[in-house]
Amino acid sequence: MKIHEYQAKEIFRQNGIPVPDGQLVTSPEEAEKAGGKITGPPWVVKAQVHAGGRGKGGGVKVVHDLKDVVSVTESLLKTSLVTPQTGPEGVKVRKVLVEQGAKIARELYLGMVIDRKLGKPTMIFSQAGGMEIEEVAKETPELIWKEAVDPATGWLPYQSRNLIYRLDPIPAPAVIKQLMSLMGKIYKVFTTLDCSLLEINPLVITADDQVLAVDAKINLDDNALFRQKDMLALDDPGEEDPLELKAKAHNLNYIRLDGNIGAMVNGAGLAMATMDLIKAAGAEPANFLDVGGGANEEMISNGFEIILKDPRVKAILVNIFGGILRCDVLARGVVAAAEKSQVDVPLIVRLEGTNVEEGRKILEESDLTFLLARDLAEAAKHVAGQVKGKN
Repeated sequence: MKIHEYQAKEIFRQNGIPVPDGQLVTSPEEAEKAGGKITGPPWVVKAQVHAGGRGKGGGVKVVHDLKDVVSVTESLLKTSLVTPQTGPEGVKVRKVLVEQGAKIARELYLGMVIDRKLGKPTMIFSQAGGMEIEEVAKETPELIWKEAVDPATGWLPYQSRNLIYRLDPIPAPAVIKQLMSLMGKIYKVFTTLDCSLLEINPLVITADDQVLAVDAKINLDDNALFRQKDMLALDDPGEEDPLELKAKAHNLNYIRLDGNIGAMVNGAGLAMATMDLIKAAGAEPANFLDVGGGANEEMISNGFEIILKDPRVKAILVNIFGGILRCDVLARGVVAAAEKSQVDVPLIVRLEGTNVEEGRKILEESDLTFLLARDLAEAAKHVAGQVKGKN
């Protein structure tokens, strides 16, 4: 689960991690009041959306006049922000953070993730702050330093020193002390809240040798939310794709993509293979939808309806291997969905496994018009035919 920057910074404040003074606003009038209360100039005006790369998309502005705080806020609230992580359609800006500017002397990067290879929480530190860490890893990997943490001992002071003393130049003793304290607090937040990602980029050293988290990003592990009930209140459904939100309500594993071929599959492995099949046929998948092995007729119907609601979908491929999920159950679910929603795009169906003949018979006796694929090769052929505009 993603949370907003302003929410992450409030968590930082509660844990003694220094952040700039700031206020969340949802209108130009609130921005004017906030700018009058927050020490400036400069002020920093930041769009609050669940997407990285806001600066590149024009979602972060440094201003030196109170009138600009108001005008920039007004402009952002009318904008669909497009960043490298949003896609061309962008995301609607509904909230803005007005914040005290800082006199920055140096920018660093500090983050924490779970290293899947090591199976341990890992602190990541770099003196290339303010840049996308992916670009740094690609172009100058030697500037990224890591310390894996043994959960039995937790974060230890020597690990902080291992990272800090690699900086060039080495900071002043007062700054080193602050960085060591901050790293310990970051580890505590990361483990206490069951985070999957915690990132400060940039973490700055100010002109008066103060360490300040001028940005904050926290992602929580969805699988641990059952023990993080207070954090659930921070979820912002308005930031989620409406179709993904609906799928979540029906316990469906659905991710919306940018293509035009909808796919319904049971099993994550088969779903990945199906997306490869679609791409090999010269098309692009419109979604990842794994209904799971234990899906019932209602879940199938809901999943099919969600695919139909995506205006980008030009054809649908149903690729099911009947095991726990029987083919006849799948077929009845598809027919039920078709009765609720008009199916005005080509439908390609490939069924194999338990009760496959019964499933095919249910589809054949329905009012649905569909192309039957006996195997994956034939399914790919039908997909390619739809891409080329053939039946």
